[in-house]
Amino acid sequence: MPPPARAPHQPFDLRQQLGVETPEHVLLSFDLAGLGTRAAAAVVDLLILGLINALVLVFAAAAGVTESWESGLGSWGAAIVILFFSLGYFLYFALFEALWHGRTPGKRSQGIRVVQDTGRPITANAAMVRNLLRIVDFVFPFGPLPGIGFVFFHPANKRLGDLAAGTIVVRERAAAWGLAPVAAAPAASTSASLELGPPDLSDQEFNLLDRFLGRADQLLPAVRARMASDLARRLEGRIPRRTTDAMGYLVTAFASEQEKRRGRFGTRATAGAGRTTVTAERFVARKRDSWEEFRTAAERLERGGLSQLPAAEIPGFAARYREVAADLARARTYGVDPQVVAYLERLVGAGHTVLYQARGANRPPFFRLLASDFPAAVVESWRYVLAAFLLVIVPATIGFVMLREQPQLAEEIVNPEMVSRAEQAAERESRGEGYARAESGVRPVIAAAIISNNIRVCIMAFAGGMLFGLVTLWALVFNGLQLGMDYGLFANDHAALYLTTFIAGHGVLELSAIFISGGAGLRLAHALVAPGDRPRLEALVVDGRIAMRMMGAVIFLLAIAGSIEGLLSTSDAPRALKFAVSGATALLLTLYLANGYRYNPQQRT
Repeated sequence: MPPPARAPHQPFDLRQQLGVETPEHVLLSFDLAGLGTRAAAAVVDLLILGLINALVLVFAAAAGVTESWESGLGSWGAAIVILFFSLGYFLYFALFEALWHGRTPGKRSQGIRVVQDTGRPITANAAMVRNLLRIVDFVFPFGPLPGIGFVFFHPANKRLGDLAAGTIVVRERAAAWGLAPVAAAPAASTSASLELGPPDLSDQEFNLLDRFLGRADQLLPAVRARMASDLARRLEGRIPRRTTDAMGYLVTAFASEQEKRRGRFGTRATAGAGRTTVTAERFVARKRDSWEEFRTAAERLERGGLSQLPAAEIPGFAARYREVAADLARARTYGVDPQVVAYLERLVGAGHTVLYQARGANRPPFFRLLASDFPAAVVESWRYVLAAFLLVIVPATIGFVMLREQPQLAEEIVNPEMVSRAEQAAERESRGEGYARAESGVRPVIAAAIISNNIRVCIMAFAGGMLFGLVTLWALVFNGLQLGMDYGLFANDHAALYLTTFIAGHGVLELSAIFISGGAGLRLAHALVAPGDRPRLEALVVDGRIAMRMMGAVIFLLAIAGSIEGLLSTSDAPRALKFAVSGATALLLTLYLANGYRYNPQQRT
């Protein structure tokens, strides 16, 4: 008797995979993008972003913005350029990933993209969360090492932004499109094909023969001849050999065996009464044409979306997707070749992306997000916002009292420029000059610089929550203490009202934005430190969604506050006007949060 068949040698695979169960209860395996691939994609994206920045500068110079920025349209153009350079890095990644199905140009060049942990396409909210949190991947003085280290050591190659957003970065080219061509079978009539009899080889032997013939051309001639001879001697006891050419014999034996496995006798009894096994080759041969039809449709729709199909054809596509998903489960049960399983996973993954991308396409309109969802998240998180408020106000009170009780400390712990401004406050006020005065031509530039700086500060307070809230706590306490000491300094020189006049117009919204961003960071920190009865990662993702909506409110408030500060607070407008604007902003904030209170927060989570 011939020796028992041995399983073919499995090549060593360094790929990292993550299993995700679809709503159809089919397990999909995603190939995770490694550190090297993600770094290469980042380099491409940074090169593209650098080119865009250079083009913006060239265009601005050609338009005369750099020469006439102190007046007229030039100052507004300069303001736009400042905002672009300040926020362009975050917007580049967030917008591309949100609008281009988890891809940036760099990711597309490397064949990777971002998806949700469930395998569904990334949402706009998740894209914003994972990219705003890029700021914590670069920690002074270590540069990008924290982010690189987290991706390297995390089992799913996640960085902090991926943890909070509930996303993973996967390879798109996990399996090549298309199946290998069917081996040529000997010419025979249909009836003869059905009567060829049962297969002669075991599944392991057939797979071994299949793998050898598939790789024979890659072997050295001497090695190929030796292996073919050994394999032929192993099989000739069951399949008669009528030629001395070992390779010719193996090709003929494989074609004959493959034809038998397509016939009706391809079903062979196994151990146990009434149990049968359908051979993998017969299953693949029967299904391959329908798979290829679905592949053609899915490949086209994956690029352009389900909207390309007429409404009447969408249910048919969904039905074919469910059929292919069921075929994937059968293929695993029948022990189909791993390459075919990978091909089916690619098919199911493409169909899954198309269908669930379409289901998630009905995003709420931007106005509803701005007017309802964002303030509702703030109201829902009022405890965190209150905690942030106290972390600013208590240190501010301490700083104020400390400077009032010991004025001599000002020379040691307060910025010398602030000391000089406080000493000159009375003189400047007698001349009708405000705390910060700018010519009308440069005010748009100042407003843009203030808006971008405040947004960066608030992003840091938010992102600091991913470092267990330590950075958030430091930012809130430090800024509160600094604010209190500055007020104490000016109060000692009888100029507190002078400073308040400058802050009044924009201060209500700016301080509120700081409290809200701090509350968002504290919410993230709480999910990490004390998730309660929820799994830590699940709590982080859920709270991250709410915190991101809070940051939407922050950016909206800072845009208004920065505009007021740059255009009004730096002007010589009367004190009464500035305080009137302060009252108006307080009313606006109250109405904004009241509208959020009216909206049911539970509908968002």
